[in-house]
Amino acid sequence: MLLGAALTCAQARAAVAVEVLDAAGQPVPNAVVYAEPVGAVAPSKPPRQTEIEQKNKTFFPLVTVVQTGTPILFPNHDTVRHHVYSFSPAKTFELKLYSGTPGSPVVFDKPGTVVLGCNIHDQMVAYVQVVNTPYFGVTDRNGAVKLEGLGNGKYTLKAWYFTMAQNQAAIEQPLQVQAGDAKASVKLNVKAVPL
Repeated sequence: MLLGAALTCAQARAAVAVEVLDAAGQPVPNAVVYAEPVGAVAPSKPPRQTEIEQKNKTFFPLVTVVQTGTPILFPNHDTVRHHVYSFSPAKTFELKLYSGTPGSPVVFDKPGTVVLGCNIHDQMVAYVQVVNTPYFGVTDRNGAVKLEGLGNGKYTLKAWYFTMAQNQAAIEQPLQVQAGDAKASVKLNVKAVPL
């Protein structure tokens, strides 16, 4: 009986393939897409540490999305030292001038957009979108991403892009998930920045 229940739960999970397009109908790479359950609390997965590295005086990746509570490590693989910081309300911090890998990760514990910079190299900018759901991803060069493991039900599908105004909320649209895989498309009023 337990095996049958486990199989039913496994079969009830779906994937949603999402395409993000800009105002001209072109694919948008590096867009954050996430799905929040409507009328329910999103399941919480234990956060897995991730990394945003510094190499060639650039942050890699440019855009990162994590679930609230995720620790992020900032290894410096350059031959020069960096001073990583953020003044964003969702996470204010600074890692003073360093090389190598800092001893502790920074925990991103509030949802929202975090803009990263380097106090020494002004051209260095990256973005972290912190979300309250385990269903998220960043679009590839074709503007596509797949959100995995969604159960049947109603969701709010959200998309955010780093060229949107600082105080502009993610674009939202309803999403209904049934057994099996689904497709969705989101159009943003932005001009895509090619990779």
